[in-house]
Formats: sequence, structure tokens, C-alpha cells
Amino acid sequence: MLLYDHALWLLLAALLLDALIGDPDWMWQRLPHPVVWIGKLIGLFDRHFNKTEFAPATRKLGGVLTLLALLVSAGLAGVVIEAVAKWLPYGRVLEAVVAAVFIAQNSLYRHVAAVRDGLLKDGLEGGRKAVSMIVGRDPNRLDEAGVSRAAIESCAENYSDGIVAPVFWFAVLGLPGLIVYKAVNTADSMIGHKNEVYADFGWAAARFDDLVNLPASRLAGLFIALCAPLSRGSVRKSIACILDDARKHRSPNAGWPEAAMAGALNLALAGPRIYPGYTVNDRYLNASGRKDARAEDISRALRILIGCYALEALLIAGLALLLAF
Repeated sequence: MLLYDHALWLLLAALLLDALIGDPDWMWQRLPHPVVWIGKLIGLFDRHFNKTEFAPATRKLGGVLTLLALLVSAGLAGVVIEAVAKWLPYGRVLEAVVAAVFIAQNSLYRHVAAVRDGLLKDGLEGGRKAVSMIVGRDPNRLDEAGVSRAAIESCAENYSDGIVAPVFWFAVLGLPGLIVYKAVNTADSMIGHKNEVYADFGWAAARFDDLVNLPASRLAGLFIALCAPLSRGSVRKSIACILDDARKHRSPNAGWPEAAMAGALNLALAGPRIYPGYTVNDRYLNASGRKDARAEDISRALRILIGCYALEALLIAGLALLLAF
């Protein structure tokens, strides 16, 4: 059940704040970002409960306790901020600012656009340098098409978990829901790896992250499909690609927005990928699409992204108006 309409107006204000201002470097050079605090708490539990001499079952239990501690602490932080905001003269502004900090519209656009600009200005090396900031695969093994596909895939996936998911959980549970989601997502990125170190300790964080991202990934895929015409794409083809290929992705969630983007741009995305030390042999999404992605295709993906931002804001405004009557 959605919160009262004022929460949706706060959410809309947060989206506008983030779109216009983003995360100013001058501020976070002087203040620790809240995600840094979350990361330090996760690191503390990692050092104490994920020791190599512990049995696998003990490390898994430690991971469960870590997740529970994150859920409680993040939820309490949100409750306290909301409670304090009610007593401040401009407390609602504070809530909108805090929410904007956890939404990544501006930074996602800038990071993806930087890959396109790097390719256009400095060629392959410029593209590799920029894409290494947003993906974990080995940039030195990527050609121009690989760099472009990596940027587009990151654009689609991070639209889901960096924007749609936090917005969704704020709409459903307010600021506590948003901060809890961000804590879970940060834990997954830090310890949710299927390797020898984190396979047991990070199990709970990875599984819970899959769960909380499930509704947002489906919504993100739909929004991308609806905005496909902004880049000369087809809504029907994008939706067909979701239905045919989303479940081919190794992630239960990333396949939805990536398949939608693949269909919208008529590109083959995902597929085999080389990371430092290992290779992922996934199937392509929209395998019949072009594999020779270019900087121009990144621009097309960014046009869809901007359309998705606008569509999401209009939807929130519409729901707020509906609840007001």
C-alpha cells in the first residue's frame, strides 16, 4: 500500500533534486557519503564473522546476522530521520534531500555518457578508461563494440537497482524502506560474490538483494520498453525480447532491463564476458541483434534513460494527484 500523497510529492522533489544537482563532488569531499558509513559497518562484520578458520556454516550464519543488523540499523536510521523531520520547520525538505542522496539518476547518466565521450574524444583507450569506472570486466580485453555494450548494459541494469528500486521502496515504505534497500544493495555489491571468500558469508545478502530488486527490475524493463521509440526502437520488440530472453541472464533481475534495452536498440547484449581472472559464458540477449555497438548506440540508450526518468516522474506525480482526491 502506498503512503499518503505527501510522501509521493517528497519523492518527486527528491527525483528533481537528484536530476538537477546529483552528488556534488565538493560536498562529498568534505563529508562521508552515507553509503560509506554503510560500507564501514559491513566491513566491520566481514572482519569479525568471515574468518577463514570458521566453518562454512558458521560463516553463513555470520552473514545472516550481518544482514539482520543492517536491516535493523538502516530501518532505525530512516525512522529517526522521519521523526526528526516532523519537528523541524523545513523537515520535509530534509527528507527530500536525504532521499535524493540515495537516488542515482544524475550520476548514472554522467558515468555512461563519459564512456561515449571517451570513445569519441580519445578513441578506444578513452572508452576503456571510462567504462572501467562502471563495470568489473577486464577493460583491456574490450574492443569498441565491447566497451559500448558494457556501457549500455550498465545503463540498463543500474537504472533498475540505482533508481527504480530505491524509488519503489520509498513509495512503499518511506525513508526507512529506501535506506534499508540501499544497505542491502551495498552489502550485495561488497560481499555477495560467488567466490571462495564470500560464497557462504555473502549468501544471505545476495539472496535478499535478489528478492528486493525483483519488482523494480520488472518495472524498469517496462519503462525502457515504453521509451524505446525515443531511440527509433519498437515497444513491441522490446517487450518481446523481455519475454523471450530476460530469464536467460544469470541474474534473476538484471535480465529484465537488459533484455528490454537490447530489444529497444536492436543490439545483442550480455553474452560471453571476460573479467579479471575468469570468463562468463552467458547467452546473448536478443541474439539476432547487432553485436557491433558504437558510441552512437550509447547516445541512443541515454535518450531512453532520460525518457524513463521523465516517465517515472510523471507516474509519481499522477499517483500523488490521484491520492489527493
